[in-house]
Amino acid sequence: MRLALAQLRIEGGDVAGNLDRARTAVAEAAADGADLVALPEIFNVGYFAFDSYERRSESVAGPTVSALAESAREHDVGVLAGSIVEDLAASRADGVETPAADGLANAAVFLDRGGERQAVYRKHHLFGYGSAEQDLLTPGEAVPTVEFDEHTVGVTTCYDLRFPSLYRELVDAGATMVLVPSAWPYPRVEHWRLFPRARAVENLLYVGAVNGVGSFDDADLLGRSAIYDPWGTTRSSAGEESAIVTADVDADRVAEVRSEFPALEDRRR
Repeated sequence: MRLALAQLRIEGGDVAGNLDRARTAVAEAAADGADLVALPEIFNVGYFAFDSYERRSESVAGPTVSALAESAREHDVGVLAGSIVEDLAASRADGVETPAADGLANAAVFLDRGGERQAVYRKHHLFGYGSAEQDLLTPGEAVPTVEFDEHTVGVTTCYDLRFPSLYRELVDAGATMVLVPSAWPYPRVEHWRLFPRARAVENLLYVGAVNGVGSFDDADLLGRSAIYDPWGTTRSSAGEESAIVTADVDADRVAEVRSEFPALEDRRR
């Protein structure tokens, strides 16, 4: 299976332009043989455009995800619709199961090749340091996985990388790959290099960490999206400009590494 990470240039509040760039990236990745394309965190609004969250929020069955579902169908490719700012009440009105609370969530939507919604992951750990996320959003509860081609795929979002227990939940659910849509800024470059690779090594699975690029009032996104294999080897990576990062991600490699180095079997429970 070929995974593609769409490292997009994100303009704060430019929902139409950001969506156009996302759809173009999906088409280009599919033309290059991708089976699954992942987009960054809150790619349509811009993570740091906090003043736009409520005004730009929508259902996970709304126009942004619907447009990406059309792209998935058109190009016969799976799409992780990065994440969007979800209006929980609007999603419930559309028949989507959500947390009981009203308000907004940071929701990543997994679409299959037919554009059907297979799972919604709502970010569990909301960032508080220099961010309005904790004030604006409701944390998620579920930890879904999706069967896609040869992989069992889990999703976490950005700040979740700092909480390894979440990844162990995904391993226990059978995950062989975790996608991490992110909006990681420059002050913590070394952490971005460290955490996705560490989560791959300690859980013996693939990690695809997809970041954006672009400047906001309070932060600059650093890009540097990367795909790591179960041994922690960097399979493909980007710099600090718009790019599509691709790599073949062989589920047999996960089984091979876990057999040769069965660290997961040595866990104390």
